[in-house]
Amino acid sequence: MVKKRDLDKGFDPTGTPTGTYKAGKIRDENITNIVDAAEKVFVRNGFKGTSIQAIADQAGIPKANVHYYFKSKANLYVAVLDNLMHLWNDFFDQISEDDDPAVVLDEFIRKKVMISYTHPRASKLFAMEIIQGAPHLKEYIRTDLRLWVRERTKVIESWIAQGKMTKVDPVHLIFLIWSSTQHYADFDVQILTIMNRAEYEQEMVDEIATFLSKMILAGCGLTPPKK
Repeated sequence: MVKKRDLDKGFDPTGTPTGTYKAGKIRDENITNIVDAAEKVFVRNGFKGTSIQAIADQAGIPKANVHYYFKSKANLYVAVLDNLMHLWNDFFDQISEDDDPAVVLDEFIRKKVMISYTHPRASKLFAMEIIQGAPHLKEYIRTDLRLWVRERTKVIESWIAQGKMTKVDPVHLIFLIWSSTQHYADFDVQILTIMNRAEYEQEMVDEIATFLSKMILAGCGLTPPKK
């Protein structure tokens, strides 16, 4: 948690995601309020069409309060994306060679589907950033995220070497999980319209997670754990 005294000492959340503000630090109530408001405004208006004043209005606070925590609009934009990536990949940070890949992959898929349900706006914002060439995240993707994928790849390769799962390309497996789970957030209008549903409901979310887990794990020679 970001404590009050940390803020008083000059806590700087503006270096996200590779600077002083590390993933998962969005805990302070004020920062959370600002980032949540920014997410809504950025998705609605895009980066260029968003102003700090609009974010402050959405958060119900003075503009100066936003600047107290974030030096610029770009810093705040990256903080929103950083928070999402932390939510997406936090569980998968903890995997080890001794884990059961069926349990780990099933849980990762289910968590990603749930986050697509609970944070659809942020997922769309991330998609727009990548489609535009990742102007604010390119360095992070080239360094931190590339290293993160390499470390996860080593664990998956170990599971394969131990005979715990079928030989698959670990990097493409990660890409598949990312893309298939995020699809339900990024293309929710298409999906809900085709399925004649007004919105996602928990039962539907559970069905999606179960389907994706069964299909992806089958390709890895695994059977999802019983729930």
